[in-house]
Amino acid sequence: MEKITTSETATPAVRLSDLTQCPVRDVIDRLGSKWALLILELLAEQPRRFGDLRRNVPDISQRMLTQTLRELQRDGYVHRKVFATVPPSVEYSLTTLGISLKQPLEQLVQWASQHHAVIREARQQFDKTTGAAAPVASIE
Repeated sequence: MEKITTSETATPAVRLSDLTQCPVRDVIDRLGSKWALLILELLAEQPRRFGDLRRNVPDISQRMLTQTLRELQRDGYVHRKVFATVPPSVEYSLTTLGISLKQPLEQLVQWASQHHAVIREARQQFDKTTGAAAPVASIE
């Protein structure tokens, strides 16, 4: 099957010759990070303070939680509200853009749950037939 890459048939955002500008890759890069979906899922339930997020996201360091929240805030998914208290307290919530992700993410989670066993079996079969070792998962 031939790939079509001409400017007449592809929109500027999805030209195969310039995948760095692909909107899907750009969005999935952020949402596919180790912690982003867990944080978005918690914030979809209700606004949360930093400490509450830290308690509810297993094994995340304070540094990584801060970094992930900043990235989600930068992309417009999360709003950060600072309260004038001593010491200052901060609450995170989803923006309108973040709320618009709720249904697609729920569908992805449902699809992954339904197909996870099949995917794991496919991996095992591939590794068995090719002699390939499973890739090592990165930590943070």
